[in-house]
Amino acid sequence: MPRMTAAAAAVEILKLEGVEQAFGVPGAAINPFYRELKNVGGIAHTLARHVEGASHMAEGYTRAKAGNIGVCIGTSGPAGTDMITGLYSAIADSIPILCITGQAPVSKLHKEDFQAVDIASIAKPVTKKATTVLEAAQVPGVFQEAFHLMRSGRPGPVLIDLPIDVQLTEIEFDPETYTPLPVYKPSASRAQARKALQFLLESERPLIVAGGGIINADASDLLVEFAELTNVPVISTLMGWGVIPDDHELAAGMVGVQTSHRYGNATFLESDFVFGIGNRWANRHTGYNLDAYTKGRKFVHVDIEPTQIGKIFAPDFGIASDAKAALELFVEIAKELKAEGKLPDFSAWAASAQERKATLLRRTHFDNIPMKPQRVYEEMNKAFGPETRYVTTIGLSQIAGAQMLHVYKPRNWINCGQAGPLGWTIPAAIGAATADPETPIVALSGDYDFQFMIEELAVAAQHKVPYVHVLVNNAYLGLIRQAQGGLGINFEVNLEFENINTPELGVYGVDHVKVAEGLGVKAIRVTDPDKLGEAFETAKKWAQEHQVPVVVEAILERITNISMSKTVDMSDVTEFEEIASEQGHAPTALRNTLPV
Repeated sequence: MPRMTAAAAAVEILKLEGVEQAFGVPGAAINPFYRELKNVGGIAHTLARHVEGASHMAEGYTRAKAGNIGVCIGTSGPAGTDMITGLYSAIADSIPILCITGQAPVSKLHKEDFQAVDIASIAKPVTKKATTVLEAAQVPGVFQEAFHLMRSGRPGPVLIDLPIDVQLTEIEFDPETYTPLPVYKPSASRAQARKALQFLLESERPLIVAGGGIINADASDLLVEFAELTNVPVISTLMGWGVIPDDHELAAGMVGVQTSHRYGNATFLESDFVFGIGNRWANRHTGYNLDAYTKGRKFVHVDIEPTQIGKIFAPDFGIASDAKAALELFVEIAKELKAEGKLPDFSAWAASAQERKATLLRRTHFDNIPMKPQRVYEEMNKAFGPETRYVTTIGLSQIAGAQMLHVYKPRNWINCGQAGPLGWTIPAAIGAATADPETPIVALSGDYDFQFMIEELAVAAQHKVPYVHVLVNNAYLGLIRQAQGGLGINFEVNLEFENINTPELGVYGVDHVKVAEGLGVKAIRVTDPDKLGEAFETAKKWAQEHQVPVVVEAILERITNISMSKTVDMSDVTEFEEIASEQGHAPTALRNTLPV
């Protein structure tokens, strides 16, 4: 039997499980593992500037391509605690990443050794499993189990903590005989599928709510086929955005209290049956007034995790199933029903959804200087084509982007949906671009998200990772300012100051152009909305020419309130700005039958 260090065995298993890329920061307690990364070879590594950044890079890497599992690596102590945010964001959105940390020697774990922290206990609530390996011979089994857990059932992250003496201990391990464990995913039965479709047959105004579980299952094509067979409009959740192209005749927009469309909410409120597939009824989708969301309609809920069924509200029928397995049955049975002439004609209902899509529009065209954010998204729609992959996390920038941008493919909207940590966008974009360098990436940040982990731009410069980063700057914590309005305050959310080194910025404070250039990337500042299109074209050109990110900073008016519900009720969304009343108000809308 071949003998090698436990760390070498771990690297061999990573390769055998399909890992080709890792992100991390070395340190004393994880250096033996890094030695084996070098000696064994076969796994590329990106050196992050912050260990939390490495965890978000791993997330972006996983989210960008079906089958990927991002790996993040750090040393003992604060490296592991820094990565907790990445683990939280991964488990919240059902994203498998593997976090590997170094640790003090086993004999020192109870002696308050330098940087010795019980990271497994800290990580337990935000992982599918977190293990400190105490015996070197257990390393192969722990890594084998980790990949099984990450891929089985509801996907999610795992943490493996490796004491330095465990890493260095020689064990017997034969890579040639290693076999990954079978992956378990629950599957709907034919009887369940037929009952689910019976609800559809009995409805008059059905909707499909398509969640991120469809993207995780790589089943978007099946979802579109099922929708087309039944002629049922599709509402995407924020995490499911892209499962059906936005310009598809059955795409009916998004629903919710923030990242929603006027036409999406209006169509939902007219429905009498909702077929939820791979979604979790998140509160930014349903709102807190569940009566408004559920009253007058029946629900079928399909989710890979049995305990998700009934967690938010009790559906009329629930199925614990992988989305792909369920959709294969739904398509099969729908074809049979169609051949028998038993599918209802929903064409009038589908047409009404498209009519709302063409008329219930928000205005995007404004010529104001300083510019309104809506104009930025209008110009983005013009500049970036249907192949574009957007990456963003949280804030008014993300909410407005989700209301106004267009997405045409699965995995082309990469968004930290539940956790929403500021700073996520830059490292996640780097991870996504590393996973799929052929797809053009456009990141979207407000000024505070951009500043949180701005140092990671140097990683993209060092490793030649090109993408375009749109930065909307109002020198405000915009979403928090808007939320504070209901409390009658505007407190500790102002970021403005007069920069003595860049007086021409006025009160906009941080000179993002200088900072970005200092970190090795290119940057353009735009103050006139009519110059945005030219700036975006230049950014695309420079990104390819220099193989680095290019930041396009748009200087916004200080205060713009973005459409959302003050009462967290999807039936009660406030439109703070003038809505579109003529075609020229929304020139990049997918459908527009407003008066000329």
